[in-house]
Amino acid sequence: MKTTRLLFSFVLTALLFSTNSFAETFPPQGDKNFASFIEHFTQSAAFQYSRTKFPLKTPITLMADDGKSEKAFSFTRDKWPLLSAELLKEKNEISAEGATYIAKYITDEPTHKVFQAGYEDSEIDLKIVFDLINDKWYVTDCYTAWYNFELSIAEFREAVRHVQQENVAFIKVHP
Repeated sequence: MKTTRLLFSFVLTALLFSTNSFAETFPPQGDKNFASFIEHFTQSAAFQYSRTKFPLKTPITLMADDGKSEKAFSFTRDKWPLLSAELLKEKNEISAEGATYIAKYITDEPTHKVFQAGYEDSEIDLKIVFDLINDKWYVTDCYTAWYNFELSIAEFREAVRHVQQENVAFIKVHP
C-alpha cells in the first residue's frame, strides 16, 4: 500500500508541474457543459477552491494510534489536493510491471458524475464526486490515497503538509 501511495504521490507531483495555460473566461451564468467546467477547474486554483463544497461529505477516516478505533477528520480546504487536468483525464494504461491503471467516469449522468482512478484489482487512488447545483458544477465528495485508512495520525499530518506544498507549486502555475 505504501508503494501505491508513493507512486500516486510521484504521479501527482509530475502532473502538477504541467504548463498548460487556460485563456478562456469561464461563463458567469453557469456551467452545464461539464467539459468546459473541468477545463477551467483544473487550470485555476481559485476556481477549484470555489467549486469544492467544503467540508466534503465523507470525512477522512484513519485508524487511531491505539490500533482499535477510528478517528475522523473533516475533509476541509487545507487538506484538499489541487487537481490537474492530466490527473482527471480518462485513461487505461499498462505500466512497465504489467499493472493496468484505469481512470474513468464510473457515473456520468447529466447532474451527477463520479471519476475514479487506480490500478486494476487494487484499491482506488482517487474518487471525485461532482454534482450540478443551481446550474454550477461542484465537487461534493472525494477519496484520495493521500489520506488512506492505513495512515497513522503522524503520517496523516505529514501527508497534509505535503499536499499543502504541492498546492503552492500548483498555484504558482495555475493561480
